[in-house]
Parts: sequence; C-alpha cells; structure tokens
Amino acid sequence: MHGLEINVEGCRRRQQRLLAEMQRLNVDGTIVQKTEHVQWLAGPRFAWLVEAAVLLTAEGHCTLFAPESVELAAADDVVRFDARRIGTLRNDQRQACSEAIAKHLAGKPRPKRLGVEFSCFAPYLAQQLAAEQVDLEPVLYRLRRRKEPDELARLKKAIAGTRAMYQRAREIIEPGVNELYVFNELQAVAVREFGEMLTGTGNDYACGKPGGPPRDRQAEAGELYILDLGPAFRGYFADNCRAFAVNGRATDAQLAAWEQLAAVFPLVEQTVKPGVSCREFYHLVKQRLDEFMPGSFDHHLGHGIGLFPHEAPHLNPHWDDTFELGDVFTVEPGLYSPELRAGIRLENDYLVTADGVECLSDFPLEI
Repeated sequence: MHGLEINVEGCRRRQQRLLAEMQRLNVDGTIVQKTEHVQWLAGPRFAWLVEAAVLLTAEGHCTLFAPESVELAAADDVVRFDARRIGTLRNDQRQACSEAIAKHLAGKPRPKRLGVEFSCFAPYLAQQLAAEQVDLEPVLYRLRRRKEPDELARLKKAIAGTRAMYQRAREIIEPGVNELYVFNELQAVAVREFGEMLTGTGNDYACGKPGGPPRDRQAEAGELYILDLGPAFRGYFADNCRAFAVNGRATDAQLAAWEQLAAVFPLVEQTVKPGVSCREFYHLVKQRLDEFMPGSFDHHLGHGIGLFPHEAPHLNPHWDDTFELGDVFTVEPGLYSPELRAGIRLENDYLVTADGVECLSDFPLEI
C-alpha cells in the first residue's frame, strides 16, 4: 500500500520532538515500552502478544529492541531478542526485553536521568540502571496530539473503512436482520477495504439501545440502529457514528432529534480552531441539546483519536483542553429517550488546521 508503509522520516521527526522535551527536562535517555509509543517513535507495530522497547539517547541515537525480525525501522540499531521458542510465546518477555536493554548499555555511559513510562517501566530495569526516573508518559501523550502526515494517511485509511461499512449497513439493515450478521458483514467490508486484518474492531453494534456489542437478536421495525464504528488500520483508530431507521421510515420525533444533532456539525466548522476551549464548546452544544430535549445528551461530546481510541483533546467538562493545530478529534452529539427507540448519535472526525477544521468523514448522515 503505497504511502501507508512505515515512514522513517515521520518517525525521525517524532524523535526530534521528543528530544526537544528531553532537553527541556534535562533527561539524557528515554526508554519507552508501550506498544503505541514504540510504533510512534520507531515505526514497526508489534502485536499485543509480544514486548518491545525503544531507547532514545540525548544525542538522538535510537535503538529498537525487537521481539522478532523487522525489515524497516527508524532506528540506528535493532537489538533482537526471542519472544518465542520454536513457536511458543514466552511469558517472561518483559524480563527478556529488559535484559537485552541492560546488556546493550553494559560498558556504555548510563543515563543519570532517565525518561520512562511510569505505568509500565520494568522494575528489573530500574534496578539494573539505577537512574533517576522521570515520567515522560504525559509528555508522550501530549506530543501524540499533533499528527504527522504519515499518521494522517493511516487515520484516513481507517476512516475510509467506516465509509465502506456504512454503505454496506444501508444495504442490509431491515426488520429481522440479526445483529451478529450485521457485525460480521461490516467487519468483512473493512477487511476488504484495508486489504489486511483489522487492528481494532470498533465500538457499538447493538440495535434499539444507545450502544453495546452485537447480540444474537433481530432488529425490529421502528427501532433506531446506532452503529458507532472504530476499525483500526495498522494501529490507528477511526471513530464515527451513524444511526439508521430499521424500517427505513423514521418517525417525526426521530427526524426532529436527527435535525438537532445534524445542526451541531456546521457549528463545529464555524467555531473550532486552534485556541478554542473544548470545555466551552461542549457546554455550548449541551445547552442547545438540553433546550430541545432536557437531560437526553448525557455523555462526552468527543475526543481525540490516533493510536488509542480516546486521546486528547477531550470535549468533556472533566478536562480543560484547548484545540491545537494537528489534533484529530471526533464530535459525537446524541439524544436518547424511549420515544426515539432508543436514541440517535451522529459522529464525525475532524482535523484541526491553522484557521479551522477539515472534516475527515464527509459521508452521508441521513437516518
């Protein structure tokens, strides 16, 4: 897939951005072990079954500690260790990876102030290196907000998967369709779009309720079918939502609710740009929806997407984020009540540009 392979230049730019933060914090080496951060810095995406790590020194030297052979990586060295023994996965991989890092550093100047991820830094390594530890995990999450062109390409491919899934949904949703059949059909469509396995399956596939996994149940006439789809392509998650009238004929109440929700998206394009408060935008939308149907919008308005389904920025009153250049985020207003059987949620994906936003999921919203 031309343009969607590992982009060494993109990874090197991300390494430089991290190096600037390391210099600011007087950190002379960083070790990352989370799968997403290994991919973000070095390129390869390893399955959750195996461990890997990246060591980035203050001089900009990048070493990838890999559980299997790699063909391409943004690394100056690749140190291989065995995650399997004649096909059997080892249960002590984290220790094996840590031993490989310690052995690699033997005889070299040891970092005195080491950046790590506090959520997963191995105690074995802490004992071996005996360095002052600085939690760089919040820094990494902040840096991940600004998507590089190679990341955007993968996100757009993931979103293209949802476009194909919704096209198929419009063809097969009708009274009596089984939720498991819908789920399987939509997964198959995404696999065909990507030309490979998914690295994430998405969110909500239940009919007649606000969300949930698919059940062995038939959709009923009069219900609304909320599909909140988030297939992941090579680690990068899409996330957008549409709602469908099962019998193809929405009621007056359902149409009125749909109109209120659809009106939120022009507001996004009129309002959002770098520096705008996510919390204030949430309250603006919630006030409008509460005026129409009090208390029926009861969840966040959206969130960032990338290597994890929910990232910053958070369109949520529990966070005080502002939109930044390079953010990719969702907006997902919803209204839920028994008269709506059981509700409607619509969701689009956006990129924050220098003077506004670009919609990345510009396919039909119709109910």
